[in-house]
Amino acid sequence: MHEASGLSIPRSLEDVCNPREMALLVYDMQVGIVRQVKNSKEIVAGVGHVLEAARQVNMRIFYTRHLSLPRELMGSFQYRMAMTWQRVEKPELVKPWFLRDSPAFPIVPELSPRPSEAIFDKLAMSAFEGTPLTMALRDCGIRAVAIVGVALEVGIEPTARHACDLGLIPVIVRDACGFGHEDAAQRSVASLTFGGDSIFTDIATFRQKLGLAN
Repeated sequence: MHEASGLSIPRSLEDVCNPREMALLVYDMQVGIVRQVKNSKEIVAGVGHVLEAARQVNMRIFYTRHLSLPRELMGSFQYRMAMTWQRVEKPELVKPWFLRDSPAFPIVPELSPRPSEAIFDKLAMSAFEGTPLTMALRDCGIRAVAIVGVALEVGIEPTARHACDLGLIPVIVRDACGFGHEDAAQRSVASLTFGGDSIFTDIATFRQKLGLAN
C-alpha cells in the first residue's frame, strides 16, 4: 500500500481485499441469462464459491437483475436494443424477455440471495446506472467492488468502467464470469487490462487474499 498526501493508495489485490472496504457484486445471474451461457454449470459453481467466500468474511453483497419493461412502457432506445439482441427487424416482433414475473427473471436458485443481501433491478448494462448501488456503496465506505456473473462482454465491462469513473476499484474474478461470445469477452479483458484501472484475479487467489483456505 502506497501513501500520498495523507491518503492510502491501493495498488494490488492484497491492498483491496479488505471485507470492510470491499463489496461483492453478483451481476445478472438470472435463469434466462445463465441458460444462454455455454458453460453455465461451471459459472454458477464459480460464482457460488466466491459468494461463499464473501459470506464467510461478512463482506457486503449486492445482486443485479436485468429488467425488461412491458412493450407499452418501452422507449425508442429500449426497442432499438431489444431489436439488436433479438435480431429482429421490426419493433412489433420484440418480446420482452425479462419481465418482472417471468420465469426468466429470477436469480438462479443455487445462488439465492439471503435477507441480508440486496437486489437492484436495472434497465442499463452498467450496474450503477439507474440503481441505488453507488449510494449504498459510498454510505458503507466501500472502496473496491469484486464482480462476478454474466456476461463479461455485455454488462461486466461497462460496470467495471463505470466503477472506475466513480472512484471505485473493480476486481474482476475472471473464472467466475461467464460470456456469450468468447472473442468479444477476450477483447473486453484486453481492453480493461490495457486501461489499467481494473484488477483481475481468479477464485483461488481471491479466497487466499481473504484469508480462506482453498
